[in-house]
Amino acid sequence: MSAIHELQPHALWQHFSAICDIPHPSFHEEQIREHLIGFAKEHNLEWQSDAAGNVIIRKKATPGMENRAGVILQGHMDMVPQKNNDTVHDFPTDPIKAYIDGDWVTAEGTTLGADNGIGMAATLAVLAAKDLQHGPVEALFTATEETGMIGAQGLAQGVLTGRILLNLDTEDEGELYIGCAGGTRVEINGYYTTEAAQDGLTCKTLSIAGLKGGHSGCDIHLGRGNAIKLLIRVLCRLEAEGVRIASLTGGSLANAIPREASAVIAIPESSLEACEQIIDQCSKELTAELAVVEPNLILTLSEAAPAAELMSLRDQNRWVAAVNACPNGAQRMSDAIAGVVETSLNLGVLTINEGKIKAHILPRSLVGSCNDALSDAVAGLFRMLGAEVIFSDSYPGWKPDADSQILATMKQVYAELYGQEPGVQVVHAGLECGLLGSKYPEWDMISFGPTIRFPHSPDEKVNIKSVARFWDLLVATLKVVPEA
Repeated sequence: MSAIHELQPHALWQHFSAICDIPHPSFHEEQIREHLIGFAKEHNLEWQSDAAGNVIIRKKATPGMENRAGVILQGHMDMVPQKNNDTVHDFPTDPIKAYIDGDWVTAEGTTLGADNGIGMAATLAVLAAKDLQHGPVEALFTATEETGMIGAQGLAQGVLTGRILLNLDTEDEGELYIGCAGGTRVEINGYYTTEAAQDGLTCKTLSIAGLKGGHSGCDIHLGRGNAIKLLIRVLCRLEAEGVRIASLTGGSLANAIPREASAVIAIPESSLEACEQIIDQCSKELTAELAVVEPNLILTLSEAAPAAELMSLRDQNRWVAAVNACPNGAQRMSDAIAGVVETSLNLGVLTINEGKIKAHILPRSLVGSCNDALSDAVAGLFRMLGAEVIFSDSYPGWKPDADSQILATMKQVYAELYGQEPGVQVVHAGLECGLLGSKYPEWDMISFGPTIRFPHSPDEKVNIKSVARFWDLLVATLKVVPEA
């Protein structure tokens, strides 16, 4: 264990340190699932694991609290696996190297997994505690939230008996979340013809790197660069000089803003100097445009091995134009909720190689019809190129309820603890509350958490003091949950 387990609240940080030691990226949650089941057995708690991979652990009410409404503490087991290019790390097998950096906990060159490891750790601390007051508690640890909310999708109705859901998966301490956007994953599968590379071409690798990336919901309004879109923009300029694409790769997840992208390109030897000038000019333009939000942006041209085949010129022109035209970023702000993005889209993954093109795109919206319209627009764009478009993992938004009883309770608790009112927010990111609420419409739901910055990127960090405040709010809330 690192020194992290010595932080306060002691029990929570001990559990988080243990979670960091257990590999748990999306689709590789077997070890963390076994850890949770082993924890339940060790503490003589009732547990079950369902066909979707979710784990449910139940703890009885403490003496005198049996008449309180049942509470579901909910978080997800998986983390987003993102790392810097120069970091050697295998997420399915290697532990996260977390460390204390001033007022924050972060990781060495990778995502930290505070999203949602802190929520899991807080839940385990409640389940293990002997000195807390609470009514009946059900802990719901969902599977594969970061890539399709698969566990929440597969959760059966009638399994859980509680009435109040406390989702521990938001990232601004002092804010209570009562609504979120819905979304749909859009997968593009296209094909292109290839041509043999001709003489007189020099192969180079064109790369863009140094971007911040981030969460495609929480950070989409910040104007950060999308490495795929920026690279395609440069390639559009280079096409006039006869530049051809051999392959391209950018991004790794639909819900993470791409930080890096690169393409192997073939440049006519007679145009090499002109292309270098274009790339230099593009670098200056992008650096100037994004100087505030992306101070470390770098566009480079480096040597590459000769390519035997290139994308046909006709297909290259069509696909580069289509990706360049594809919407990306915040599309519309909410009319109903000031300062909140209503509708957005993230072009998260693009690969071009060996005659195949794949893209993963994530539209989101607080308004279901707007999400559908944007998804259809993107699908129409790529269907014109003959691509297959697959919609999957669609999840509904969570409609705010200003009259929520648990909201009123927590506002009062927060004010008593800290002498000020908490914020009440709707988040553009997708929370599982919308999907879970569609299965359990009787639930009274709220979401809260500590302060986490740069989730879904290797810069992810969690504020230490905010974790203590988050824990105190959780403990105080459980103590005053209304009667059933």
